[in-house]
Amino acid sequence: MHAFVIMPTHVHLLFTPLESDKGEPYPLAEIMNGIKGAPSHSVNKLLNRRGHLWEPESFDRIPRSEADFEYRVLYIVQNPIAAGLAKGPDDYRWSWREFTQPTTPAVHNSK
Repeated sequence: MHAFVIMPTHVHLLFTPLESDKGEPYPLAEIMNGIKGAPSHSVNKLLNRRGHLWEPESFDRIPRSEADFEYRVLYIVQNPIAAGLAKGPDDYRWSWREFTQPTTPAVHNSK
């Protein structure tokens, strides 16, 4: 994980997928199912309901350069500021960013 923010209506994630035993990155659909599965189950149980909790779509982008990667990190941490939920990037409890650059391509997923 390189950066994330959990907003009231959506989530932004910037991460590098782990590799399978075959040395290939895990498919994004499999990763997102793992991320969304447990919370969906918990919320549905709490609300005593069944059905889908998350929208089935996402907007995926692969940063193509170091500048694009850095832009996406800044976009993610500034999202709560733009929404009026924080005054600075460290004022919002539900965001985080690492302070090192990735060594492999990352995926920016907006949900």
